[in-house]
Amino acid sequence: MPKTGIVRHPIYLKHDMGLGHPETPRRLLSIYDMLDEPDMAGRFAAIEPRPARPGEIQRIHAEPYYRRVEQTSGRSVYLDPDTSTSPQSFDAALMAAGGTIEAVDAVMDGRADNAFCLHRPPGHHAERDRAMGFCLFNNVAIGAAHALERADCRRVLIYDPDLHHGNGTQNSFYARSDVLYVSTHQYPLLSGNRRVQ
Repeated sequence: MPKTGIVRHPIYLKHDMGLGHPETPRRLLSIYDMLDEPDMAGRFAAIEPRPARPGEIQRIHAEPYYRRVEQTSGRSVYLDPDTSTSPQSFDAALMAAGGTIEAVDAVMDGRADNAFCLHRPPGHHAERDRAMGFCLFNNVAIGAAHALERADCRRVLIYDPDLHHGNGTQNSFYARSDVLYVSTHQYPLLSGNRRVQ
């Protein structure tokens, strides 16, 4: 019987931007611990993530930007003042994007009623050609683009209830009529990167 699908994987805990950074593995670890409690057994369907392929990521991100993030593999690199990688961040980012794709397929194929992706690094600030706001690849935009590649999907609604405006997600679909992006962020916590076309 379908139920809420959960995407989780140990690699998501390996992305670490350093001591004191607010986007920390502890954010997920506490949720993973809760899901492992005996009274949670059987309540969720596991959705196994996989690494996203370059072409899947490049539906949203420019190829030179993908290569730039790929070159951080095995290293700690600052991509902007708020966003850095650790040696396994690239692998975690591939698995986060791929986990989102697998969640989309699980819901659309009826293996889950809905899905929750418990992954890192996050994504809604990542722009087509740059990292931003702790985000490497825009996971939800990649998932939406994947859904639209399927024959059984014509339109996508993205609801983003984060404290901050998901500028990267909005900009990914700003000129398209098949994706509606809705954000309920706290004013004035916009990214400062709104684009008007």
